[in-house]
Amino acid sequence: MKVRWTNTAIGHLASIHDYIARDSARYARRMVDRITSRTRQIARFPNSGQMVPEYQDPDIREVLEGQYRVIYAVTPEEIQVLAVIHGAQLLPPAPQKEYEP
Repeated sequence: MKVRWTNTAIGHLASIHDYIARDSARYARRMVDRITSRTRQIARFPNSGQMVPEYQDPDIREVLEGQYRVIYAVTPEEIQVLAVIHGAQLLPPAPQKEYEP
């Protein structure tokens, strides 16, 4: 199944990179690589992540990579990566799935 990163998730990933890069550019690249590589897992096994407990929506799931939560939505057409947040952060209200017209 195709995985598409939303603009919000891309922004989160860039912020994570920039924050870590203040101490180590190499570690920042490695962490971004680790996070993005999780999309290969969810592309093959969309339901392998657990349901996000805060949302109670079986179509919104998450996988963990280190201290980060990769939150994604499973739609009939694709998997949408909705957010990448640090595990200590509070989640905003349920993210909206971005359907292409």
